[in-house]
Amino acid sequence: MMRTPRRAPRSDALENRARIIETAHAAFTGDPTASLQAIARAAGVGQGTMYRHFPDREALLLAVYREELDALIAAAPLLLHEYGPLEALRRWFERLAADGRVTGGASLAVRAATRAGRHHPPIAAALDLLLRAGKEAGQVRPDAETEEILLLGSSLWRTEGASPCPERSRRMLTVIIDGLRTDARR
Repeated sequence: MMRTPRRAPRSDALENRARIIETAHAAFTGDPTASLQAIARAAGVGQGTMYRHFPDREALLLAVYREELDALIAAAPLLLHEYGPLEALRRWFERLAADGRVTGGASLAVRAATRAGRHHPPIAAALDLLLRAGKEAGQVRPDAETEEILLLGSSLWRTEGASPCPERSRRMLTVIIDGLRTDARR
């Protein structure tokens, strides 16, 4: 069976996508809860165009914060090369939490994914790399699951209306890391 080659997107479709991403970045910077409808209106596109490019909020957040997510993903193996598994995991979560307190970029995308019960596969793979290294070194308990740890870690940058508190985040991260240690390492 012969497949029809897929056409390249039209230039106006590419322009619409770029305009939506640019508008969403500005909107999320001012209000992380900005609605997709408000973003579509500000970008000058209809709802159909918005949802054709971004079927849900998570997809839009992942597109808007792709660079921040890519940097976080790339950091996992670099941290493992420089530090032991638990320290690498701590530093990876510190980086994600700091982003959540300052720009909110990558953490907004991760938060949207965890809230929706889905995870961005490359983020989950980066965290899994860190957890596997810890398990192989006998430092991380064998029952630690990537999805659960990502959901737990997402609490590090949530402020629930309060001002971001780096000290509180550090204490919470210590509790997470201590809870991941194998019984022999406690």
